[in-house]
Amino acid sequence: MPPTLEGRKVRLEPMTLAHIPALEKIAFDDRIWRYMTHPVKTPADLRAWVEASLQKEAAGTDQPWVTVLKSTNRVIGSTRFLDFDHEHRTTELGNTWLAPEFHGAGINPEAKLLQLTYAFEQLNLNRVALKTHHENLQSQTAMKKIGATYEGTFRNHYIMPDGSLRHSVWFSIIKEDWPQVKSRLLERLA
Repeated sequence: MPPTLEGRKVRLEPMTLAHIPALEKIAFDDRIWRYMTHPVKTPADLRAWVEASLQKEAAGTDQPWVTVLKSTNRVIGSTRFLDFDHEHRTTELGNTWLAPEFHGAGINPEAKLLQLTYAFEQLNLNRVALKTHHENLQSQTAMKKIGATYEGTFRNHYIMPDGSLRHSVWFSIIKEDWPQVKSRLLERLA
């Protein structure tokens, strides 16, 4: 189970089944799932999504969190480490979403700072990858803004729920990048 990560505005809590009612209050906005390969549209979809997340956590490949706004103690989204590779000390930071009312509110950079600090300073990882849909320009811009390096595009990587093909645009942060990335994030949040 991942630890609770505390920031100034947000707290990342390890995801549990007990978070489902709070997630149900925010998870059914189509804008959240537009670029995701497994959209959540119903309470049953959400339960299956959370249960799958927890199964992957139990298998040691994922570390899922819910994002909590500290000022109101309200769950406002979710994020995780996935494809955790203990041998090579790598992971992917993804499956990140926030209720749309919190887009552009400085929540995501703080969550990334918390996760990346944990990745590089506690877990001693060598690499954290990030990927997004080729049409998700907002996400690509955010990844560049935190200092992630573009690595390439996996063409026709996924078939989306509507049958269209997704190219996955990959970025990464490696341990050598971390001091500069951390500095950038701290400056943005100051």
